[in-house]
Amino acid sequence: MSMFNGTESDLPSGLSNPALRALQGAGYVQLQQFTKLTESELLKLHGLGPKTIVQLRSALAEKGLTFAGKS
Repeated sequence: MSMFNGTESDLPSGLSNPALRALQGAGYVQLQQFTKLTESELLKLHGLGPKTIVQLRSALAEKGLTFAGKS
């Protein structure tokens, strides 16, 4: 588990630096937060692309979670 500004994060370790900066800048540091977002909403963040979505989808699935609305 990594830390973002003193907050524990359970984001996957293989995410690119631009993706991590985009997520951190938007306040997303926990996988649970993505259950309230669609993949389309996340793709609007600058620095996130399809590869990041695949990585997040896989990490969510490992915890029995999914994106909102399954886009």
